Amino acid sequence: MLPVPGDISDEASVRGMVETVIGGFGRVDVLVNNAGVSHIVPAEETTLADWRRVLEVNLTGSFLMSREFGKEMLRAGSGSIVNISSVAGLLGIADRAAYNASKHGLIGLTRTLAAEWGGRGVRVNAVCPGWVKTEMDLEDQAGGDYTDTDIEGRTPMARFARPEDIAQAVAFLAAPELSGYVNGHTLSVDGGWYGDGSWESLRRGKQGL
Repeated sequence: MLPVPGDISDEASVRGMVETVIGGFGRVDVLVNNAGVSHIVPAEETTLADWRRVLEVNLTGSFLMSREFGKEMLRAGSGSIVNISSVAGLLGIADRAAYNASKHGLIGLTRTLAAEWGGRGVRVNAVCPGWVKTEMDLEDQAGGDYTDTDIEGRTPMARFARPEDIAQAVAFLAAPELSGYVNGHTLSVDGGWYGDGSWESLRRGKQGL
């Protein structure tokens, strides 16, 4: 364990992280870009400062981390980057203009890096979680935007994702012995949210609710 605190949206800070990791381990095999912030407000009320803050963390930070750690992977000729996007990177969800844009952008970044780096031994993929019961979810719910019932009713599997559901998908994409020919892929881990176009009463009927 080598904790390396820093600001992922700051170039100098990210470079310092790389130096610390390489100094401690001598190499980088896997990068998981998981830092993220949420912002729930109608688009017309989204300030430029809030827009920039969300994109700086969720998208620019992932770009800087991928670029700097990716350089080390490219030198070694191997590595895996897993970007944590969201079901909100695949669909439009109201009142989340900045968040949705950042997560859609992250999928575009994933595919572009996969196209550029795959032939040089570095795979880049994305995981798109559905709703996970985390501190971010609790903070968002505290604003009265949605309830557990809303999420469970919208998800065919009728439950939130667990952190381990997401972790197992990340572990699969990180491991060359399991996913060595998977590159530029977007893996939904959302209990069927993205794939289900049913209207509410039909979906709830299939859930037995």
